Amino acid sequence: MLTFLHTADWHLGQNFHGHDRHAEHRAFLDWLLETLNREAIDALLIAGDIFDVVNPSLAAQRLLYDFILKAHTARPAMDIVMIAGNHDSGARIELPGPLLERLNTHAIGQLHYLDGAIDTDRLCVPLTDAAGRQAAWCVAIPFLRPSDVSGRGYSDYQAGARAVHDDIFARALARRAPDEALIAMGHAHLKGGSISEHSERPIVIGGEESLPASLFPEDIAYVAMGHLHKPQRVDHQDRIRYSGSPIPLDLSERHYARQVCIGKLDQGHLVHQRSIAIPDHTPMRRIGPASLPEVLAELDALEQDTAASPGWLDVQVMLEGPCLSLRADIDARLTGKPWRLVAIQVHYPRSDKQAPPSPRLEDTTPAALFEATWTHHYGSAPDATVLADFHALAQAVHDSEDPA
Repeated sequence: MLTFLHTADWHLGQNFHGHDRHAEHRAFLDWLLETLNREAIDALLIAGDIFDVVNPSLAAQRLLYDFILKAHTARPAMDIVMIAGNHDSGARIELPGPLLERLNTHAIGQLHYLDGAIDTDRLCVPLTDAAGRQAAWCVAIPFLRPSDVSGRGYSDYQAGARAVHDDIFARALARRAPDEALIAMGHAHLKGGSISEHSERPIVIGGEESLPASLFPEDIAYVAMGHLHKPQRVDHQDRIRYSGSPIPLDLSERHYARQVCIGKLDQGHLVHQRSIAIPDHTPMRRIGPASLPEVLAELDALEQDTAASPGWLDVQVMLEGPCLSLRADIDARLTGKPWRLVAIQVHYPRSDKQAPPSPRLEDTTPAALFEATWTHHYGSAPDATVLADFHALAQAVHDSEDPA
């Protein structure tokens, strides 16, 4: 029997409103290392978007390679297979490949072609069980960019993606023994998958990024997917799953479950599958949208938190007009409380009025344009104090202009 663990979408090195997530990622990787040992994992599958950007920081790269070294030291017989996602550079993922192979780690970043055919040998990784017997093959398919499938006689991206999958799986099925299972890894948006509000970047220009689950034949025991940050099964099939991201990468993901998927294979079949929750390290909270008094009252009510690190806080305020003291009022309520303010979003009443036609510049003045724009956005004319501030600013700009 072979036990595997499926995870994805780490996004190491993410910059969150100017803050790094290093502590959260370190806590997750430390927990993952403990889980690999506790669950006696034989194969670790990392399904893409390992880094957040194609040129990750040295700190982000150190997190990854330090984890791989510790994992190999703790479980030297464990196979590690990782693929590149759409956030990753395939070449960068593969660059340390020869060194990683000595740590029983296989890094698949991009397709390679030999004499016009896909080099499937690189994509098929043998997986061994605790007894050292080969029990499965992992067919590791990295994120397919349009350049990977275009120009090869396919009518469009989807047709090319299907042809690539069909070719790879046909060869993989032909080489496995009857008692060996097939696991597929991929990084794509499969049709029917639920996406988050902001985080998942569209991965193929032209709206063709959604691929059908039928790409994966029934002979495949388990499909370990990456890209969608919400844990979910696809097409009502327990064998096709997104593990989800280990930390919330945006405020819209704060309610998602955090988990890794564990499965057991025996005699070529998936005989057990379950999920393990990832402990929360840093709380994430949104206040509002609500009126300013309601928001300030909720900020006042925030209590000290016992989390390992200060939480991320997003505040959404509904205002009738500009409030120059808004940031100061919010900061005053957060003094001494373990929250990091990452964003203030202001909502004004929607105006059903269309924008007034733009006058010719020679027929108006800066002050008149300012008053008209203010009235359109806020529904009333600026008061005397605002106008005085505008005139002072306009005069300062005028005085600073170079006469030449």
